[in-house]
This record gives sequence, C-alpha cells and structure tokens, in this order.
Amino acid sequence: MTGDPTRRAVLAGALAAGVGGLTLTSARELLEGFAPLSGSAWDAADRTLPETVESPYGAATVRYDEFGVPHVDSDDEAAAYFAVGYVQAFDRLAQLDLQRRVMRGQLSELVGEVTLEDDEFHAAMDFAGAAEATWAYVAETPAGPLVEAYADGVNAVIDRGALPLEFELLGYEPEPWTPVDSMLMEKQISWTLTGNFGELRRALIADRLGEDILEELYPERMDHDVPILRESVGGDRLEANGGESAIASEPVDPALTNWLSRFESPTGVGSNSWVVSGDHTTSGQPIVAYDPHLSLMTPPLWYEQHVETPETSVRGATFPGVPFVITGANEHGTWSFTNVGADVLDCYRYEIDDHGERYRYEGEWREFETEEREIAVADGENRTITVRKTVHGPVIEREERTVGVAWTGHTATRTTEAIYEYERSEGVGDLLEATRRFDLPTQNLVYADADGRTLYYVTGKLPIRTVDGEAVSGNRIFDGSAGEGEWDGFTPFGESSWNGFVPFEEKPHAIDPDVLATANQRVADDPEHYVGVAYASPYRGARIYDRLDERVEAGESTDPAFHRDLQNDVYDGRAEQLVPELLETVESADDPGGALEDAAETLAAWEYEMEPDSRGALVFARWMDHFGRLVVEPAFEDAGLDESYYPDDWMIATLPEESAFFDARSRAETMLEALEAALDEIDEEGWDTYGDWNSTRVIEHPFGEEAPFLNYPERAADGSRATVKNYRVDSAVGASWRMVVEPGGEATAVLPGGNSGDYFSEHYGDQFERWLANDQKPMDRTLEGEPDVTFEEGSS
Repeated sequence: MTGDPTRRAVLAGALAAGVGGLTLTSARELLEGFAPLSGSAWDAADRTLPETVESPYGAATVRYDEFGVPHVDSDDEAAAYFAVGYVQAFDRLAQLDLQRRVMRGQLSELVGEVTLEDDEFHAAMDFAGAAEATWAYVAETPAGPLVEAYADGVNAVIDRGALPLEFELLGYEPEPWTPVDSMLMEKQISWTLTGNFGELRRALIADRLGEDILEELYPERMDHDVPILRESVGGDRLEANGGESAIASEPVDPALTNWLSRFESPTGVGSNSWVVSGDHTTSGQPIVAYDPHLSLMTPPLWYEQHVETPETSVRGATFPGVPFVITGANEHGTWSFTNVGADVLDCYRYEIDDHGERYRYEGEWREFETEEREIAVADGENRTITVRKTVHGPVIEREERTVGVAWTGHTATRTTEAIYEYERSEGVGDLLEATRRFDLPTQNLVYADADGRTLYYVTGKLPIRTVDGEAVSGNRIFDGSAGEGEWDGFTPFGESSWNGFVPFEEKPHAIDPDVLATANQRVADDPEHYVGVAYASPYRGARIYDRLDERVEAGESTDPAFHRDLQNDVYDGRAEQLVPELLETVESADDPGGALEDAAETLAAWEYEMEPDSRGALVFARWMDHFGRLVVEPAFEDAGLDESYYPDDWMIATLPEESAFFDARSRAETMLEALEAALDEIDEEGWDTYGDWNSTRVIEHPFGEEAPFLNYPERAADGSRATVKNYRVDSAVGASWRMVVEPGGEATAVLPGGNSGDYFSEHYGDQFERWLANDQKPMDRTLEGEPDVTFEEGSS
C-alpha cells in the first residue's frame, strides 16, 4: 500500500485525465518531491540484471539483442519459462501489476475513489472468477507447469526487491504473481477485443430515433464488395449463413447503457493481416504481413521475446503476463490474428421480485447467486458490493436498473493451451488441431508455413441463439426470464461443453488461399451461421485487396519489401469517395468565398495521401470530422445521444441526398458548412499541415499526466483511421506491432516504442522512430555470444 496520498494523486490524476503534463526537465524536481529526504525514486535508475539467477527449474541462458529482445535458451521447457517470467517482470513489472489491478477491481486500493466505479464494474463482471475457472482447466494441461514456472520467475524479480520507477513513485510493492493472474491477462485481451454492449446502444437508438434510422445508420451488412472470403479466394472455401435479425425496441435506460459503454472494447480497435501464396512471391514461399491496431501506450502493449528449447524455436510478441508467444513464427510457420467483430456477448432482461432477491426463470423464482466483495479505497471508506449472477452469468446494476450478461470469456477457456501448441506446431495439421482449442477471443487467424501451405480460420466459440426454436442473431436484448437466446453447453464460471455452438468445421475458413486479406471487414457475404455485426468500414480491406490484386494480375511477384511498403500505405479511400463531390459542391456554390476556393484548390491538387507535411490531408481530415458531426448531431443531440453513438465514416459517406438527415440542410449545404468549420478550426489552432494535428501526443504512459517525461516524444504521424497504415489520433489506436514473415526465410518486426518498460533503459523507446517509418528490424532466432544472464539450478 502507498503511505503518501500525494503519490496516489499522481496515479489518480493520470487515470482520470490521461493527458497533459510536465516537461522532461521537470523530472528530477518531481521525483525529489516524492522523496525529499532520500531521493529513493532514483534508486530505480540503478536497476540492472544480475549475471546469475538461481532457478528451481534448472539451467537457462538469456541473451539480449541490440533492441533489448531477450533470447531465452534452455534444454528444459520449465527452466526456459521461469527465465521468461524473470525477464518479462524485469522489463515490464509495473505494467503487469497495473493490468491485473484493473481486471481484479483493485485500482482504488492505490488511488482512492476516482477509480471506484471502474473497480465496481470489474468486480461485478467477476473476470477474476473466470480466470480461476480457466486456470483449473489449464493447470491439468501440458501448458500448466510452464505457466507455474513463469509465475515463479516473475516472483523471483519481486522478491529481489529492485523495483521499477513506477513503484518508487507510488511507494508500494506488488503482491506475488500467480498463474491465475496470467489467465486474467487472457481475459483482459479477450475483453478488449470482444467486450461489446452494442445491443443496448442499438435498442436505445431504436427507441430514441426509430428503427428506420437504426437500419439506415447501422445496417447489419454494409453495402460493399470486399468481404474477407471472396469468390476468388482460392483453396477450399467454406462459406458461412445468418439467422434472422431481431431488434428489441423496448426502451432502454440510458444511464445504464452509457455507463456500461465506458468499459467496452476501445473505439477503433482493429487490425490488418494478409497472406499471399508462394505462387506470387519471389522466393516461392508464402508471406504473411500483420499489424494489429490496438491501444498505443508507453511502454507498448506487446513484448517481444525468443524462446529456444528442444521442443521449439519461437520468436514474436506476447502481452506482458502471458508466457507464450501470441503472434510470431517458429521454424515451421507463422501466425497472426485480427479481430472478427463476432458477437460473443448477450444481454438479458429479467423479471425481478420486489425485494430484488430473486429473478424469474422459466416459470419459477430463483435466488441470485450472490457474493459480497469489499473494494479497498485509499484515503476513504472501503466499499462493499454484492456480486450477483444468474444462470447466464453476472448481473450488472446501475441506478436500480439491471442487465444480465453472458460472455464466452466467463467460462474456462483453452486459449492458453492453444497458443502453447502453436509454438510447437509443425504445419497446417498441428495448427488446425490447436485452433480447435482456441476458445476466445474470436479472431481471423492467418497462417503460412515453410511447406508452402496457407490457412485462414475464424477462431473462438460462436454462440447459436434460438427463440421459439428458430435461430436468431444476437443483435438484440433477450428475455432471460423466458430462457430466450440461451447458449446450449455454456457453463459460466465452470467448464463448458460448447455443445450448442457453431461446430469447428462450419466456422468460416479457407484452406490454402491464394491471396487473402483481413481488415476487420465482414467475413463473408452469406455466412452459414450468424457471426456478428460489429464489422469495420471497408476502406482498409479494399485498399489492401486492390494493391494485392493489381500485383497478381500484372504477373509480378512480391517480396517482403513489397509487403512492408503496403503496410506503409496512407492512401485514404474516404477522400477518393468524397473529395470529388466536395469540389463540385464548392464549384457550384453561389459566391463560396476565397477561403473555400483556396481549400478546394488545395484538395484538387492533393492525391489522397495522409502524409504529415500535406495541407490537403489536414483540410480533408478536419472536414471529414465536421461533416460527420453536422450530419447527425442535431438529431442525436435532441435524442440525448452523444458522439459515442455516431455512425462510422462509411455510413456518413454513403448517406443519400434523400435521407431525412438532409431535410433541414441539404447534403451540399452540409458539406460547405463543414468545410467552413474545418478552416476556422485550422486557423484558430494555427495548424499548417496534417502532422500539426495528427501527432503522437496521445501515446502516453499511465502516469504521463503528472510525470510526462515517461512519455515518448511527440512526433508528426502519417496515416488515418481509414488507411492501411492505421493511426487514430482521436483514440490513441494504431499499429501496436508490425511484422512481415516469410516462413523459413526473412522475418522482420517493429514495436511502437521499446521492449523495456524501464524508463532508465536504453531500450525504453529505441524503436519509436523506426515504428513511425515502419523501418522493421530482423526477427533473427539465432544469437551468439556470452549470456547476459545465466540461470543456475537452485532455489530462487
């Protein structure tokens, strides 16, 4: 626990505000302020890895490459993963501890009441209980002992006592790490990618604006022709088909909906991945390119590592707290994941008795399963909440309104075992068998191997819902008391049989696709089973397919350099779609004025590239945001719906002139007014080019509000939310890792920062500039020389 409320205020301010701060030269004064007598925070500057470490699991060595990536080598897997736990904790211990506190609902213990609502949500959802159920399963698998060894490695660093700067700043020590904590990281990853209360928002929009507007702005299928699985995909293709759409129109409490929306998957989370077969490469081997678009932060979300044992040689990226490489390559193949947008969370309404102690279920009253949880609150009174559950899962309450939640992550999941088996896989057959156990999150798996095989598969469990015996989509609120929409074979906080879920063979997939690209667009035009509706707009997917098709149709081969160049593509399809119309509108206007004409001239000369030094990119980006706002804001504001409910850019761009949203002001008038607003904003802010606004200022350390020296430097950035090189300055989302791998050949990658989370390390941010330019470094799995750390047999 912290002994100084001033230190708690640092974290409280950071979590509450998240932006702003001091200059680098203020660092010493800040730290001296925390420890005026001893300056103990500066002790963290002297942290160094010991040359030898005692390990109860036996011998291992660690060599760090020039970018701070640890190469762990051992003749014993358990010894290797003890070392992995040790190096991850040395480099990222503060990140590990903060992540588990968030998921356990234990932030307020450090920072006070400012995070109490966050803790209440996470405690009510009982992610920790789901992690415990998962560990009970994983402990009995071959991966279990390695997770235990990893936890012991983390604790060896904690026991050593040389803690990172963040602990010195806040004046507390972390609790021991447990295998359940590693399972909790699986739940955090999965929630980040699949936690979605969209059915509540849709029902609220339908109630406030009408179902016609809901269908107009949020269709279950966007009108474009670039699904992941195209007719020309090649290989054995299994199409996927949706159930009946059903939308609940009953009024929904906005306070509950808005509150729950705070804890959903971050806006804009997505990714790119693609594969081309050896028929279209210079070497004759397939190539996989991958860049997951997740939250950008200091230090990065991912951690890179290499593990060499008799069982495998694997290098790639994982999340701190997870022992195994989640995305990367071994000596046989490479694998990557993008978000499907599948619907794996359902919401239920119940009839509840007057005392709030029982709920009606299938004609009888049942008592809620309850448990009292105390949330510790620093400098305040501890809060006791009652965690309640039904047969479907947890019940979330807010201002006397309740909703039941079923989420596939609330049961024992086998994904940790699957990822462990990926590391050891020797080809497509092994990958497919492991993927059967990849329960959550739902992802687009893209794979290629040194035998020339390629693979696409939707991972994760897809629920089948029924009402009155008929399959329906999950895009509605179900009557939990009537048993609507239940998932057969699902046991929350236990071990599920998954009997009522989409069979593995019937999930969308393609064996040996020739060219295939995923960018979070819909999986297939006519899926056999309902997958979901939370798909991304098609701009990235269309651009990737356009460039790959152009190359293939010209008969030109590709190499890794071509694919890295495609990852750098900043052509914005929104501009191609809208700028010609905007220019015609300005030209047709009566006396548009010099400013609008100058802007039109700038846009006419622009080639739709979102580059930092481009004036045209700046004008378009700000116009696009103002145009979207002006189109929907009046109606949404009158309905009490804020901008979090606004539709995506594709729906704004394709909204027809006859839409009711243009009744008061025509589409052309709205375009002109948006351009005027954009130019006024640009003048007021003093921006000249795109990079003045589109900068890396939002990539922050969790404590960056009060200690901004912990942040990476601010730089102008290229790309937009619609480009292949994806960067979203409004939400701090972008390429959180990039790699291009030719199985058995060249492999490169880069992180958006540095592999070390230790502020005083030379690897704290040494890849940041390279990441901006997508200047990837080799992912070599061999490293010579003397070990940096030697692990020796003994008690740790």
